[in-house]
Amino acid sequence: MQITTENKEWLMSLGLSHPLVIAGPCSAETEEQVLKTAHQLKDTDVTYFRAGIWKPRTRPGMFEGVGALGLKWLQQVKQETGMKLATEVANKDHVKLALEHDIDMLWIGARSTVSPFIIQEIADELEGTDKIVLIKNPVNPDLPLWIGAIERLLRADIKNIGVIHRGFSTYEKSKYRNIPEWQIAIELQHKFPELVLICDPSHITGKRDMVFDVSQTALDLNFDGLMIETHITPEQAWSDAPQQVTPQKLIEIMSQLQVRKQTTSEEDYQSRLGELRSMIDVLDEQLLDMLKKRMSLSDDIGRLKREKNVAVLQNSRWYALLGKMILEGQQRGLSEEFITHIFKSIHQESINRQEKILKN
Repeated sequence: MQITTENKEWLMSLGLSHPLVIAGPCSAETEEQVLKTAHQLKDTDVTYFRAGIWKPRTRPGMFEGVGALGLKWLQQVKQETGMKLATEVANKDHVKLALEHDIDMLWIGARSTVSPFIIQEIADELEGTDKIVLIKNPVNPDLPLWIGAIERLLRADIKNIGVIHRGFSTYEKSKYRNIPEWQIAIELQHKFPELVLICDPSHITGKRDMVFDVSQTALDLNFDGLMIETHITPEQAWSDAPQQVTPQKLIEIMSQLQVRKQTTSEEDYQSRLGELRSMIDVLDEQLLDMLKKRMSLSDDIGRLKREKNVAVLQNSRWYALLGKMILEGQQRGLSEEFITHIFKSIHQESINRQEKILKN
């Protein structure tokens, strides 16, 4: 996949002195709601006004959007405020209608990204367009699937592209609606540094009081912009009410966010940074040595289980260990999420090694 500076020109051409901000309600509900929200965002750092016209919902019977009627409301937003427009498309009919109504930016949602058939259908309908197309990460943490969606758009000669990181679904208990799994977005960023990377803190958090913190984390990780759901009366929203903020709150968030320098050539900074990184390198080597010793003990357990014909997985032992490690980790200032992730990985590697021993 060839991503070049050409694919980022659409963002550079905006000439922004701040990260890109895409904002507006989760769903376009009424003409009055859309226009009132837009006018309160006019003359702020918001460049694109977003609103969901078609809403893919988990279960039938929920509000699924106003449909094509809402596109006329968006056109009115552009006429009255001058803001550019953005909406989600999930099939070729959505694309056709969005293009007919001169929507500037289209995004493909997480539920659509999981299906190569849907992505190809959208790419075929958009072939050669100069509209901006953003691809949200798939529902599950699958980087190749995300990359595949991007490739299909590129093959359709769609040059103005970017991606939206909105977190990943999980069955585990978490403070997030969708776990960020920042390392996946970072890996994508590392592979394709010229790809525009946007963060959607609204869907990551699911809670309006966490939007600022996740937004700041994204900017600290060199994201190019943010997509934040904004509603004039969020508590009364017809969809995703808990995660939407008022225009006034969004303006406050934008004023408080800090854009960090990527680095500095100041001598004292570089010297201290080098010292700290050297210390981390030493600790990382010690961690590897400790993990090697732990896996060696797991191998011994595997051989003992093989000798006594005992099953590999011992659920009661595992959950007792995990609970203990979470408590001890918290006493050391380590989050439950971090400890759970680390020890689940260690446990899975132990199982894999023991299963291999039992099969030999």
